[in-house]
Amino acid sequence: MPVKIRLQRHGKKGKPFYWIVAADARSKRDGKFLEKLGIYNPNTNPATIDLNVDGAVKWLTNGAQPSDTAKRLLSYKGALLKHHLLGGLRKGALTEEQVAEKFNAWVAEKDAAVAAKVSGLTQEQEVEKAKALAAEKAVNEKRVSDAQALEAEAAAEVAAAEAAEIAATEVAATEEVVAEEAVATEEVVATEEAPAEEAAGEETKEA
Repeated sequence: MPVKIRLQRHGKKGKPFYWIVAADARSKRDGKFLEKLGIYNPNTNPATIDLNVDGAVKWLTNGAQPSDTAKRLLSYKGALLKHHLLGGLRKGALTEEQVAEKFNAWVAEKDAAVAAKVSGLTQEQEVEKAKALAAEKAVNEKRVSDAQALEAEAAAEVAAAEAAEIAATEVAATEEVVAEEAVATEEVVATEEAPAEEAAGEETKEA
């Protein structure tokens, strides 16, 4: 029975994740499988890959053929390397100690690379977060500045209206004073002219 190591799709629309399975090559992609070897979740950054390395190596040793994507995942987790090292052990080119040493050294180096990538992503996220905060702060400051400008403009308009009202009141008061003075002057003139007219009338009668 030909066996393939391949991905079986799970998850929901737009956010799939996959099981890594050993299955009969003639079965449907998402049908029955012989053994679940791990999971692959591409929705995280970096992607989450959990693999039973020894189980994958066992199937590879028994002749199972990985699909292209599964082959990349197996290589990423070291299953192909361990399969190769165990082939050297079977041929007598390596000892068990050498196989374990080489594989553990590779795993340590791989873990260091992954940790460095995660650290870099964390720093990038912090930088992006700082940029977002700075942009938000600038927007808030502009909003406050615009609000203050509108308040100042409104205050200036109120002050101008009050000044215009005061000026109009002063003009009206001045006109009223002028009118009152004019009336008073007319009354004084009329008062002064009345005795003169009476005296003129009396002189006319005597004549």
